[in-house]
Amino acid sequence: MTTSNQVAIEAVGLVKKYGNTTALAGVDLTVPTGTVLGVLGPNGAGKTTAVRILGTLLRPDAGHATVGGYDVVREAAKVRSIIGLTGQYASVDEDMSGRRNLVMIGRLLGMSRADSRSKAAQLLDRFELTDAGDRIAKTYSGGMRRRLDLAASLVGNPSILYLDEPTTGLDPHARNGVWETIRDLVLDGTTVLLTTQYLEEADALADSLMVFDKGRVVASGRPAELKAQAGKQTLDVRPAEPAHLERVAAIVAEAVGVRPSVDVVNALVSAPVTDGTSLPVVVRRLDEAGIAVTELALRLPSLDEVFLALTGHAAEERPVDILEGVGR
Repeated sequence: MTTSNQVAIEAVGLVKKYGNTTALAGVDLTVPTGTVLGVLGPNGAGKTTAVRILGTLLRPDAGHATVGGYDVVREAAKVRSIIGLTGQYASVDEDMSGRRNLVMIGRLLGMSRADSRSKAAQLLDRFELTDAGDRIAKTYSGGMRRRLDLAASLVGNPSILYLDEPTTGLDPHARNGVWETIRDLVLDGTTVLLTTQYLEEADALADSLMVFDKGRVVASGRPAELKAQAGKQTLDVRPAEPAHLERVAAIVAEAVGVRPSVDVVNALVSAPVTDGTSLPVVVRRLDEAGIAVTELALRLPSLDEVFLALTGHAAEERPVDILEGVGR
């Protein structure tokens, strides 16, 4: 069997327990071929446990899953032949060069020495690591290591890629570089399952999202759909002069009928609204008051606000479970 035209990954009722701790409590998920599924959740939510089951590294206690049409338990070897996995931390040998790491992986996958070297050269070029290819990996920056780790996961030409919090610990510049790489992979037809705690990352990359909390899926849908589930829109007003914050807050309060929040640090006034009818009122009254603004917009809730609305707590609020080293 090969990956179907419609579904690359499918799981039904996945359950995994560690003693009295339930890491997964009946998870269903589907990833259409050639798309990115973003899996959101705090530490301990069950994200990595799901990835490890789908990657054949763990057996579920109940439920079943197929990847590329192959059962992850009965046909584990076939699943491994079509997937790539990049974990939270770089898994390359830091005492070897980037090139030797990639050649070694190729050889372990059964490629000839010549093919391994050719593939390594291709991947170093693709990930803009050619100039650093013969340097020891421990001399790489964090972003370079993550790119090398991604390259390592692609040596076997996987059609399905698991990225488990791939930008953990990276600075914004390095994170953006990894994002561009992921977008390029998807354009080439790769199916991606991405777990992340960075809600901005999921919003930027994912075609659809699932929110995990306490081993369960608490919401799923496209980013805009999940934002709509959180309810009200927000009216944001940023005056050109921070000294006008109080006056802007008074104008917004009068127009929308609720007291807005005032972010003094970012010079931003925000208020929840049920529709857009208050926007022209605010515009008119700001004009009448002679107050110039640099931002005036209605926006859907952020994914941070969605997570809070769906789970009752922030994405980073739950502590890391002791069993996280075994699986999430």
